[in-house]
Amino acid sequence: MKKAAPATTGLWRLYLVAGLLLSLLALLVGRVLSLQILDTERGYAFLQDQGEARALRSAEIPAYRGVISDRRGEPLAVSTPVISIWADPRYLADSDRLPELAEALGMPVAELREKLERYAGKRFMYLARHRAPDEARALLAKRIPGVYGEREYQRFYPAGEVAAQLVGFTNLDGKGIAGIEMEYDDWLRGKPGSKQYIKDLKGNMVRDIGVVEPAAPGRDLRLSIDLRLQYLQHRELRKAVLASGAESGSAVTLDAHTGEVLAIVNYPAGNPNNRRDLQPGDMRNRAITDNYEPGSTMKSLTLVAALESGRYSPETVIDTTPGYIRVGPKTYHDPRNYGPITVSRIIEKSSQVGVTKIAQDIGHEPIREVLRRFGIGQPMNTGFPGESNGLLPSHKRWYATDKVALAFGYGITTTPLQLARAYSVFASDGVLRPVSLLAQAAAPAGERVISPRLAREVRGVLQSVTDDLGTGRRARVPGYPVGGKTGTVFQLGPNGYKDDAYVALFAGVAPVDAPRVVTVVVINGPQGEHHGGGAVAAPVFSAVTQGALRLLGVTPSEFPEEVAARPAPAARAGGDA
Repeated sequence: MKKAAPATTGLWRLYLVAGLLLSLLALLVGRVLSLQILDTERGYAFLQDQGEARALRSAEIPAYRGVISDRRGEPLAVSTPVISIWADPRYLADSDRLPELAEALGMPVAELREKLERYAGKRFMYLARHRAPDEARALLAKRIPGVYGEREYQRFYPAGEVAAQLVGFTNLDGKGIAGIEMEYDDWLRGKPGSKQYIKDLKGNMVRDIGVVEPAAPGRDLRLSIDLRLQYLQHRELRKAVLASGAESGSAVTLDAHTGEVLAIVNYPAGNPNNRRDLQPGDMRNRAITDNYEPGSTMKSLTLVAALESGRYSPETVIDTTPGYIRVGPKTYHDPRNYGPITVSRIIEKSSQVGVTKIAQDIGHEPIREVLRRFGIGQPMNTGFPGESNGLLPSHKRWYATDKVALAFGYGITTTPLQLARAYSVFASDGVLRPVSLLAQAAAPAGERVISPRLAREVRGVLQSVTDDLGTGRRARVPGYPVGGKTGTVFQLGPNGYKDDAYVALFAGVAPVDAPRVVTVVVINGPQGEHHGGGAVAAPVFSAVTQGALRLLGVTPSEFPEEVAARPAPAARAGGDA
């Protein structure tokens, strides 16, 4: 009887183990029932959260950046779809497909390995940014483990270097970092969206869940420039800078009625679509950021002060004999002794002696006040990054030379755009309007700074500057009467003025009887014997103005045969200051 005990003991152990297993199964079933049935909401949420944490991912949907266009709707900056290639370095570190990947990327294998070493331990690295979709898809079709594609947008600039310094550009991440792109980045930049997808253990997307929030595109921006005139102005300025061997040049054309910038170019310029070749300064908008002494272009504003004093008219005679005048330690010379000449003739010949005598008579305060009213040294508030205000001095003590220097544009500085705005007062019958880089629906009211009669009177004098014997006769435009003023100043160096380096300027309006445009041309550092504003800058004004008036549909006041019948210009007498 005692031999049956082991069997009873073994059977008891079997029942114990079976009971424990059944208990565990019951607990498991109970837990499942609790999660799936008894506590459905909390259980489902728990399982969903756990599943999503392991497989569900969110991805950003890039937003389309707004289009920048010219006043006629021609695109200046657009966004095109591209694909950036990125990788998880963990999957590539020991991959035997690195040579294949390097070849597809167009880089040496050693360079790719070095890049992977720098990102060792990371889970993300870019292999290539902004590849063409067809090229990127061909690479991704190789299905190299750890290599993925990401859709983005790349900025493209159809006008290239012609409008680059105004439009600016973005960085690789689509953020504006120069020009209009930078100033209006918030306006142009869209709001990225998001979508969800399920990934496998290797990080590959296996199912697209859908869009959570759609991307909101950026807003478009219409600039004031006319791309047709921009191309013309760029061509003429480039030609003049290269022909004269100058360091650089700028040109600005304003709408006389609205203050809108119809064209603004600089040379040298760079192409933002090919940034590898950009040189320092290629993207600088010198017409807005760089200051120059305006020289004799300020004599027309001195004329305003003289006429406002009531002591002068355009026909008032001033004796400029003997052709030079001493002020303090300096002597100012005319190209020759003009003798007794009218005030109008003084501006036409750009007589230093005549202007100095006017300045000494009326004093520097009225001249400075006119310069201030015309916006010299004042902010233009265009919003363009790096805009300069120029300089209008306010000395506690004025030396004799400082007082007369104001009258012919020394000791003060302006930008080409600021100078164009000052001359727009003559074109708009005495109203100073804000300058705008954006297209305007209507002309702003502006501020009256001189009377309409005085503005027309000065325009008549400026027209004489482009007559046969004037310093600006090369600014004439066939079929249209124009007026303006030349300027030639010495360049400033670290030790003062340079004896053999110049800045040539021309500022003018057209047509002079009913102005539509104001154009300023600045050529910085022209070489050779003929380096003055009348020789270098005035011809650019002529070509640009002719194109601008035709594009604006301004009817010529003279027919070509009438212009051809004019007698040839007489031999030049005097300088082209």
